[in-house]
Amino acid sequence: MVEQALLEDLMDKAWPALDREETGQWVLRASEGVTQRANSVWPRVPDQAGHDNIARSVQAAGRWYRTRRLPLIFQVFTDPRSKALNTVLDEQRFTRQSETRIMVRGAVDTSVAESGPAVELSDHPTGEWLDLWWSVDGRGGEAELSVARRILTACPSLYALLRDDDGVPAAVGRLALVEGWGGIYSMATSPAHRRRGYGTRVLQGLLRAGSQRRLEGFWLLVTSANQGARDLYSRAGFTDQGGYLYRQAPLKRAPGGC
Repeated sequence: MVEQALLEDLMDKAWPALDREETGQWVLRASEGVTQRANSVWPRVPDQAGHDNIARSVQAAGRWYRTRRLPLIFQVFTDPRSKALNTVLDEQRFTRQSETRIMVRGAVDTSVAESGPAVELSDHPTGEWLDLWWSVDGRGGEAELSVARRILTACPSLYALLRDDDGVPAAVGRLALVEGWGGIYSMATSPAHRRRGYGTRVLQGLLRAGSQRRLEGFWLLVTSANQGARDLYSRAGFTDQGGYLYRQAPLKRAPGGC
């Protein structure tokens, strides 16, 4: 088991926002709208202020995001500490989106010989790596991809790529290296190569590489609705360690003309 506060800190450092402001209890993060994680409030100390102070802080955060032309989104962890914050967000009709599970495991045994095609590892995302990942998970064009690349490379990481027998990139993944821990991110398999074990091989390659670096353990994030991926990670030795969801402020509608 891992302390929730440690996991939150590791996750923030593994996917760092390009623009951030710390208020003391919360961290406001923005990255030109690329990914919810890098464009949301991290309520690092969510329940210390009391109802009225939380409501005022929500209002202040809304102003901060409006100056960046971004919606106000909170990353709220499924933790008893979030109760007071959720009460305020419920009163203000914030939506609930993208429920996600956090899973963890320890190091793997690196004495077992690898089998199958070699996983290519690099300390930076190559053009092929970025093309495959963005084709599966990307939202936007070249401008958004440029922002995503800056987020990825702001944290020391390993990038894994696995090819098929014809040399075509089939699957990729990223291992964020943070304070002796490894975060599994950006796992993506091209549609033409799914259900053939490529994603499992990439995961094994990243776990092996991290364990060779004597990392203490690993974490990953998977949407609650993706049961197939959750089963895959469970078979790989990951166990559930809580979760979070995103809560977004209701959109303000312009008055209709008549």
